[in-house]
Amino acid sequence: MLDARGAAVPAVIHWGADLGALTDDQLEVLADSRVRVVGPSATDEPIRLGLVPLLADGWTGLPALEGATLALSQVEPLSQVEPLPRVEPLPQVEPLLRVEPVETGIRITLTGSGLCLVVEVLLDAHGVLHARNTLTNLAAEPYALAGLATVLPLPPVARERLDFTGVWAAEREPQRAEIQHGTALRESRHGRSGHDDAYVTVAGTPGFGFRHGEVWAMHLGWSGDKRSWIDRSAVGLSTIAAGELLAPGEIRLAQGEEYVSPWAYAAWSGVGLDGLSSRFHGMFRGLPAHPTSVRPLTLNTWEAVYFEQDLPRLSALAELAAGVGVERFVLDDGWMTGRTDDRRALGDWTVDPARWPDGLGPLIDRVRAAGMQFGLWVEPEMVSLDSELAREHPEWVLADTRSWRHQFVLDLANDAAREHVRDALLALLDEYPIDYLKWDMNRDQLGGSVHGQVLATYRLMDELRAAHPSLEIESCSSGGGRIDAGVLARTQRVWPSDTNDAHDRQSIMRWSSLLVPLEYLGAHVGSAPAHTTGRSHSLSFRLATALFGHAGIEWDLAAADPAELAALSVWAERYKELRGLLHSGDLVRGDDVGDPVVTGVVAADQREAVFVIACLQTPRESVRLTRRLPGLDPAVEYRVSVVDVGAPAATYAGLAPAWVGSGITLTGAVLGAVGLEPPLLKPDEALVVRLVAVG
Repeated sequence: MLDARGAAVPAVIHWGADLGALTDDQLEVLADSRVRVVGPSATDEPIRLGLVPLLADGWTGLPALEGATLALSQVEPLSQVEPLPRVEPLPQVEPLLRVEPVETGIRITLTGSGLCLVVEVLLDAHGVLHARNTLTNLAAEPYALAGLATVLPLPPVARERLDFTGVWAAEREPQRAEIQHGTALRESRHGRSGHDDAYVTVAGTPGFGFRHGEVWAMHLGWSGDKRSWIDRSAVGLSTIAAGELLAPGEIRLAQGEEYVSPWAYAAWSGVGLDGLSSRFHGMFRGLPAHPTSVRPLTLNTWEAVYFEQDLPRLSALAELAAGVGVERFVLDDGWMTGRTDDRRALGDWTVDPARWPDGLGPLIDRVRAAGMQFGLWVEPEMVSLDSELAREHPEWVLADTRSWRHQFVLDLANDAAREHVRDALLALLDEYPIDYLKWDMNRDQLGGSVHGQVLATYRLMDELRAAHPSLEIESCSSGGGRIDAGVLARTQRVWPSDTNDAHDRQSIMRWSSLLVPLEYLGAHVGSAPAHTTGRSHSLSFRLATALFGHAGIEWDLAAADPAELAALSVWAERYKELRGLLHSGDLVRGDDVGDPVVTGVVAADQREAVFVIACLQTPRESVRLTRRLPGLDPAVEYRVSVVDVGAPAATYAGLAPAWVGSGITLTGAVLGAVGLEPPLLKPDEALVVRLVAVG
């Protein structure tokens, strides 16, 4: 609800729970309640927190708009001294030109300080606010934009915050704190979202959880440098905000030029974090790029062969993959000319004639003859100095102080460079029946314009999919370094992490799915020990963990024994039976303290559900603790049974309640309020259960 009375910048009266129908008098009272009474030693007029809060309005937190007009100094310059720029006063946005209704929202046009600012605010069918800003310079002097963010107020009851951090192979680690006076600012300067991306900024009532508490959240749909923050002023006002992080001088607007900010997405829930997930998942499932076909069981070759590629070995792997039920076979890094390790050949997107003398055709023919789709790994934004591309066009390599994984960033903002890569990839897509690109980005960008590079990357993805509309793209960035609504507007899968360690993946998937639905989140069964951590987990735990996502395999199946292959076959069948539910239902997570941890997906009509009960620590109690299964219809009776994922979960002394073997029928009310008594699982073991309504 916005107060757009008068000529001032509209103010947000309320965003959150539906207040129902209100009279004009009630609306006026509500609007006036957002203007704070003036206290001692304060501005003479109450601070009215507008949609674009600025220092000029009395707001002393981080402003929505920062920048300065640049003009040559009026002082006559000395002969040896260059003219100095003059910084004009802080921007002011004052007169309201118009508020226009648009489909599902409004567009607000504001002017001031030689600028025109258009604010778009939309509300989708899932209850997610979409907001972005367009700034146009109306003045003759250039305008140096320093920042332009979406800023929304928070109510006084929002006193705790949650966001995320992480490193490679340990992404999306939650961190919580009290909201205190000052600015809690998160900035990312990776040229991509980064493994330590704040991801989603959440503010809520004290102690909020997955199934309880009132929460407000914001996510920025941008794949480059970004900033997000929560501000709490000593005068009693709080805000939540997000915007692109611009380098000094990166955006300079000449007269008539405009800057369009990334979309910011904000959502509220009165029933905890699961309510946020429901809204965000609905938004992502409504995207035009959202995959419309079932998510094929995928095998990726990286941990199976690394750079050791040849036709006999990969043909044998493809045959084994098809035998256990794989539906998509992805050839990872190492197929390009001279690419024998990670020190060379990035940028030369041609098939290596030494390893593949007949091209990729023979392998693809075997893959497709076995009934599988074929996918290919690429890293279009990168270049090796030891490559024909770098030797021919050194000017396309972005200046940087150091290599990273022995590679540099290719300047895709240069149209000639982007078109060169586009044409090379189109040549591959035209020659071979490639269904899928695993699109990697294995380093940070530490030079050049991040803003221009991100837009060029988006454009390149769009151009490839326009030429090949059935092509699917996975966003991988040395694992989970680029997962956001900007890249998901044009991709059909993301790789949450380079680790296939099932213990770490339990947390990574639990928190990645706060924002992104399971059908986007690649989840692979790896070998034991895990390649990233060296830890070994039982096959049952690895299978149960990988079931809850877009499932796949990352394993040299030639090294698997017959029992393991048989288990994979059973698991593949379970995935195919359950993926319709897993990839369309409502994600729910238990709030019970301690282990085991409960995660489930409940069908929209609440007639079916599947849960995983995972023990991640050594049990602290010698008895089995009941675990509640949330999100069910309390009036419905459910038949509960254990799902055979191919290998049984290990328990202490084999102890398990009778229902594990025979099943049990209970109401949703009992399952949600009392719960089930699970077996006493060993650490890093999980039980998958399926619920089907009776009658």
